[in-house]
Amino acid sequence: MTDFAPVTLRGDLVTLEPLTLDHHDALAEAVTDGDLWTLWYTTVPRPEGMRAEIDRRLALQEAGSMIPFVARRNADGVVLGMTTFMNIDRTNGRAEIGSTWNRASAQRTGTNTESKLLLLAHAFEALDCIAVEFRTHWMNQQSRAAIARLGARQDGVLRNHQRMADGSLRDTVVFSIIASEWPAVRNELRRRLDAHR
Repeated sequence: MTDFAPVTLRGDLVTLEPLTLDHHDALAEAVTDGDLWTLWYTTVPRPEGMRAEIDRRLALQEAGSMIPFVARRNADGVVLGMTTFMNIDRTNGRAEIGSTWNRASAQRTGTNTESKLLLLAHAFEALDCIAVEFRTHWMNQQSRAAIARLGARQDGVLRNHQRMADGSLRDTVVFSIIASEWPAVRNELRRRLDAHR
């Protein structure tokens, strides 16, 4: 069985630290940078809903299905957003990286790319995962393009997969990286990060 547990992952640009209630105020501020909750095809908490979102993620961690992280920029210690290992399958050594959001001003700065590199390295090298998934809304073109840039391959589309908060139905695009692809994906992510160092 794969031993998913809270851990701190540090890179050159960003550190992923285990989520706690102490992160509330910094996360409530971070989400206002770009008013991230206003995109109808995403599920990002409003500032006033941040406590409930932290509680939800920590409850899923307690249940064993999620390991939530806060992303903090190393240069100035600013909290950028959240990400997780979720839908954890310890028996088969699989997980999804998702429920990710980052303040708008941090996008395209390399911090999210490095966050993904840290999570993928931990999954494949420390936890010996056989695959890591990514999922996003069909309409979220920015997320789909970003996932493809990571080197993930599209596995398919789950049609009418989930109900959104507004009642609309979400078609979910599923991507994955398998263990044999990891060395090439790692090399490409490192190459892309060189531009931000």
